Amino acid sequence: MPERRISKQARSVIILWVIGTVIGEALVFNLHRLMPSMLPPTASDLAVNTNLTLGVFTAVAVPVAMVVIAVAIYTLATSRSREFPDSDGPPIHGNSWVQGSWLGTSAMLCVGLLVWGLALMPGIYSPRPGKNLVVDVTGQQWQWTYSYPGEGNVTSTTLELPVNVPVTFRVTSVDVNHSFWVPALAVKVDANNGRVTTAYVRPDRVGTYTVECAELCGLYHAYMQSPANVVTAAEFSSWISSQRRSGS
Repeated sequence: MPERRISKQARSVIILWVIGTVIGEALVFNLHRLMPSMLPPTASDLAVNTNLTLGVFTAVAVPVAMVVIAVAIYTLATSRSREFPDSDGPPIHGNSWVQGSWLGTSAMLCVGLLVWGLALMPGIYSPRPGKNLVVDVTGQQWQWTYSYPGEGNVTSTTLELPVNVPVTFRVTSVDVNHSFWVPALAVKVDANNGRVTTAYVRPDRVGTYTVECAELCGLYHAYMQSPANVVTAAEFSSWISSQRRSGS
């Protein structure tokens, strides 16, 4: 009788787990259709890998999370008491096979995801092939300033980048710590006072995006935003010329 009861419990949990996993994975793989504004647009070589990594990590996490959720749902549905218990429940002995399987599977997933992350990490900190456009980014309460040393030190509060041209960001701060974040480009790097942090990217999609601060930096942190325009090479040259004429 006890063996039949355990088998019934296991089957119920497995059925709940399979249903939850199928629904969860369907949502993950169709998230861009169901909620297109949930993820930023993919506008750089780095963003492609970042969104792929996010999708893989989420897809792997779904079945693991559903194990916990399935057990919780089954327990709440079958073992809850409407009265206050007047005695301790029977002692529970762990199942060595279940515990070993859970530990082994979790370890393999963690190692696999670690290897995945380490394989992609060099792309964030490696210069892109070709002549890089250098942009000095300075954060201050509560504004971003961009300087182009290779273009006569043109300075602007709007980030302007040519499409399909590799870019080197040199990021710093003149007061508190900030975090330079362009979600569409998948660039996110600390802006620390007195230090320069470098990031590399190649924008590959024309459009207007948003630069944000991802580090709480004071009263108007939420308003520390500026536009990031990825334009054609001709439009970028024209913009640089107009900035020089205006003395920026």
